[in-house]
Amino acid sequence: MIIDKISGSRVRFDVTVSVELFEHALDHAFEEVNKNVEIKGFRKGKAPRNVYEAKYGVESLYEEAVNHALQDTYYDAVTSNNIEVVAQPKIDLDIQKVKRGEEFTYSVTVAVKPEITLGDYLGIEVVVLGNEVSDLEVDQEIQKELDKNAEMVLKEEGVLEEGDTAVFDFSGSVDGVKFDGGTAENHELVIGSNQFIPGFETQMVGMKTEEAKDVVVTFPEDYQEKTLAGKEAVFAVRLHEIKVREVPVLTEEFVKDLKIENVGTISEYKAHIAENLKSQKEAQNKNHVLKTVIEKATENASFDLPEEMVKDETARMHENSERQIKQYGLDFDTYLQYMGKTREAYDEELKTEAERNLRQQLVVEAIGKKEAIEVTDEEVETKYLEIVEQYKSQNVSLEQAKAAIPVNAIKDEVIYKKAIDLLVEKAVIL
Repeated sequence: MIIDKISGSRVRFDVTVSVELFEHALDHAFEEVNKNVEIKGFRKGKAPRNVYEAKYGVESLYEEAVNHALQDTYYDAVTSNNIEVVAQPKIDLDIQKVKRGEEFTYSVTVAVKPEITLGDYLGIEVVVLGNEVSDLEVDQEIQKELDKNAEMVLKEEGVLEEGDTAVFDFSGSVDGVKFDGGTAENHELVIGSNQFIPGFETQMVGMKTEEAKDVVVTFPEDYQEKTLAGKEAVFAVRLHEIKVREVPVLTEEFVKDLKIENVGTISEYKAHIAENLKSQKEAQNKNHVLKTVIEKATENASFDLPEEMVKDETARMHENSERQIKQYGLDFDTYLQYMGKTREAYDEELKTEAERNLRQQLVVEAIGKKEAIEVTDEEVETKYLEIVEQYKSQNVSLEQAKAAIPVNAIKDEVIYKKAIDLLVEKAVIL
């Protein structure tokens, strides 16, 4: 069979259906079609072949027979010629030219897994940051922990200042008439957060507990409630409480309250923080090296990625996204509104990500093949056991995992991981 390579990682080839094979397909078609046929004098589906053909003609079986013949011959053609198809084929056949007792030929155009021309992929240079941890970084991390444990306490003396939290009642009116949404009791507001109408919070600065005051503001011209836009409003305000954020001081008592194993003093706590920061930097560098070697190996390779692969991968990712969004009780359009994206923009992002993922995946696979990476039976068994552990909560047994996932799929996954490990191992760290 002659296989013609065409642009976009596609191939075209011709397949011939023999007289004998088409006759067999006609037999199959008759068995399928005749199940629902009623001919006078015979029970449903029991009419003999000659009676059926006399009434309806053998041509009435052609569509079913051709489909059957195409399925058999197409599958045989791609498997026997090691064609790695990645999408549904386009079949070119004029069924009007098909005749019983004559062989016929149809043409197939199909997207295939692209041939990868690898560039440099070993010895890729990667610049990483140092793993050293400074005293300043330790102090900043400790300050974050102190801030996290801050408490709101009542301000017993003094007046309301920017940064304080006010607990107050307010009642707003325009031209002496109260409006919807303009009244609340015991409302909490951080002064300076700019959550209220411009000028409201600044006029509250300096108030004392239980002081009452009229705050006069003007609604912005573009205010969402059009009946209030641009109008002056008076808010009768009574301040009940002033709260301030009290950040704890680093003491050994504070350290002990954190209940960190083998940490009871300030010096031990600082050493613990430093070790954690160092581990984080090491993990970040490791991920950076991993990401960089894959990206650069992909950039250095050249191949045509079939549009069909990108389309299918985008659809798969979209389906997964919608499934995850539904788990949060949201419909897809509501989620897009929260994200501030249009459906078109979201789909374009997914398409870009799908293309990037596919390119990297194909390049790593090609590296695995070029390096002739092998997989042992022990590694296959270990991978199956990992899958069993992963689905432990669902009581998946080793036998079930092996029945569900073919050995070849496991081997491909192990080879993929070993290929990435090779890229990382051979990287030049700067």
